[in-house]
Amino acid sequence: MIEWNKLPAKEIVEKTAAALRENGFDVTVVPGAKEAKEAALNLIPEKSEVFVMASATADSIGLSAEIDKSGRYESVRSKLNAMDGKTQGRDMRKLGAGPDVAVGSAHAVTQSGKLLVASLTGSQLPAYTYGAGTVIFVVSTKKIVPGLDEAWDRLVQHVVPQESARARAAYGLPESFNSYPSKVLILNKEVQPGRVKVILMNEDAGF
Repeated sequence: MIEWNKLPAKEIVEKTAAALRENGFDVTVVPGAKEAKEAALNLIPEKSEVFVMASATADSIGLSAEIDKSGRYESVRSKLNAMDGKTQGRDMRKLGAGPDVAVGSAHAVTQSGKLLVASLTGSQLPAYTYGAGTVIFVVSTKKIVPGLDEAWDRLVQHVVPQESARARAAYGLPESFNSYPSKVLILNKEVQPGRVKVILMNEDAGF
């Protein structure tokens, strides 16, 4: 049985980083959370419009708070929180789909260089696939798996139970709620050079 929170050997990380680069992703490997946060912030010009997606990883390393609360950036989340979904839904969808920079994480990374992101609503996926000018994924190396079969197993067996518990606690949802991924994005390749940045962090963070 796979240990979903186990950090892989250095050679596995290097193999995965090389495969990601071959698939068109910019990759930086850092030792821990502090360096990952610094690396991400160094990629974001001040005053740019930044949307930090719901991400346990970005939250846990202090990246979400720095972007949304420091005043150094135009926080898309802050703008969205001030809007009314009933009367401004269309404007909210457009704002979230095309920020200058989208920041988040992936739920699994294959050794062949594919990124998987699961979502209940799909709200973060338009920005990741095309809408955002730059995408920054901060990903713990514990999420590296051999292939797509293991990536799916990681989503269903490991990520979904934890995300479901978090959502129930955060939003007061019933115990029966299960955030089984209704939408799963697989990024096989990036055709726009430099658009998608992946920061692989050799520290346990996120789901």
